[in-house]
Amino acid sequence: MHDGSLLDADEEQAYRLLVGLSVARSAELAEVARLPQPEAIEVLQRLQAKGLVTVTAQPGDDPVFRALPPDVALGTTLLRRQESLESARKTVASLSEEFRLSASRRDAHHLVEVIVGAAPLRDRLRDLQESARSEILWFCRANPLAMAGAENTEEYGALSRGVRYRAIYERALLETPGELDTIAEGVSWGEEARTLPTLPVRLAIVDRATAVCPLVRDEEAGIGEPTAAVIGRGQLLDALLALFESQWEAATPVKLQSAEAQDPEGLDDNERFLLSLLVAGVPDKSIASQLGISRRTVQRRLDRMMALAGVDTRTGLAFQAARRKWL
Repeated sequence: MHDGSLLDADEEQAYRLLVGLSVARSAELAEVARLPQPEAIEVLQRLQAKGLVTVTAQPGDDPVFRALPPDVALGTTLLRRQESLESARKTVASLSEEFRLSASRRDAHHLVEVIVGAAPLRDRLRDLQESARSEILWFCRANPLAMAGAENTEEYGALSRGVRYRAIYERALLETPGELDTIAEGVSWGEEARTLPTLPVRLAIVDRATAVCPLVRDEEAGIGEPTAAVIGRGQLLDALLALFESQWEAATPVKLQSAEAQDPEGLDDNERFLLSLLVAGVPDKSIASQLGISRRTVQRRLDRMMALAGVDTRTGLAFQAARRKWL
């Protein structure tokens, strides 16, 4: 067997025929399989060596072959191969990591790869999410270059595998029709979402090992194809990680709108969601549009929260929201 299969084609055919016959001599199997008898004997001997056939021989009679259950004999072989494959996978991963570390010290080419075109960039972002093991970090600016939030279905698969997602959304993106619904869907799957008035760059970082960062300014995005750098481990990646963490600390959480019960202070999740948008600086008109309510209803709910917080201004409400940890 040169292809790594448990049985070659002749062995599999002979075993299936023997199962159907229950018992058979080599001549009988040769006839059914349309093989010369010497070849049938050789195949049966190979099956016997693999524990798939037992032989009963009486003096003067041709041996009688009987099929044995395959799960016992082949199951052990399969388990051994799985263990060997896992060991080989770990070896390849270790060697690859050693190669990357060595290459990064001697050749900057291995630190940065340039991708040109929206489609290749979109494919790389999807591949990175599908291979992620622990954490994905996002800077999500308005007017995505390669992939809108609603198109990023790979996020749900990664979240279901236990990958942590932390995303910071630019305020203008929250005001884009339909985007809040997409963000709320991600949060319902476990994404941690925050927002800032502006973000310095577009950025994705996977497992603190690989970053993707566009190279063209937004005002030049319409000229030619989008271009991005894929950045490996090194000081540049460390700087991008530090940038993300500093922005994360300054960002305002986006709370999921739901119909859950009120907290002990009387603030329900719908109000908490509205409050997170207010603190993020989203205008009343955009809040009303995104939530599907009137601006008067937005004001009425804010009035209720201000009364609950004991303040009479929105600035005071934002301060009390932070002090009371409503967000």
